[in-house]
Amino acid sequence: MFDRTSRYYNVEIQTLEVVDANGRKREIRYALRRFVPRADETLTMSEHTVVDGERPDTLAGRYLGDPTRFWQLCDANTAMHPDELTEEAGVSVKIPMPRL
Repeated sequence: MFDRTSRYYNVEIQTLEVVDANGRKREIRYALRRFVPRADETLTMSEHTVVDGERPDTLAGRYLGDPTRFWQLCDANTAMHPDELTEEAGVSVKIPMPRL
């Protein structure tokens, strides 16, 4: 259901059978809730000091090898929104060990 690089890749998928207004049954697939791993349990590979103009996706591309894995940076730094990571120059961003 989700691409291997998605933050939801390892989330369990459930199904629910419902009956519509016409009496037909249909199946709804949904992902269970994803719990963000604790930042203090994340292995940090290195740290990066943000400079003006950097973006979370470019940091993920540089350090994790894939810009779509910016969410791993968010998890490691307890950021709710990716832009929080790079909105201020001089801030240190933890670079986690890449995971699948």
